[in-house]
Amino acid sequence: MASSDLRPAFAYTVVYVRDVAKSVDFYAKAFGYHVRLLDDSHRWGELESGQTTIAFTPIHQHETDERTGQVRTPKSGDERPPMEVCFAYADVDAAYKRAVENGATAVSPPEDKEWAQRVGYVRDIDGNVVRMGSYVAKQAK
Repeated sequence: MASSDLRPAFAYTVVYVRDVAKSVDFYAKAFGYHVRLLDDSHRWGELESGQTTIAFTPIHQHETDERTGQVRTPKSGDERPPMEVCFAYADVDAAYKRAVENGATAVSPPEDKEWAQRVGYVRDIDGNVVRMGSYVAKQAK
């Protein structure tokens, strides 16, 4: 086996949600993605997102709960999971506005950060944190 056969490609980010069909529709409208797949059982959905895929699956499912443990969701709005999804946009302010107009909960409006990125935060319909930002600008040395 060649070593190039062992080089990984980041393929999926899987978001665990209460209702796959509703989340796929929400992400398409709020963040501007195109739906690649929503299976007939509504237990798996995918959005086109360039080199990777954003996938959705139910929070609880017998196939994985017994193997890898149950997904724990935050108990309140003061808690969040130890990861967030980040989407990059050329116009962060317009993207943030569209997300909120389509059901995202506003957390923090876009602002310029010291690391040369414009960033705003929303929560999706399941309470997951979504960072909406620009690409980090290269800083002059």
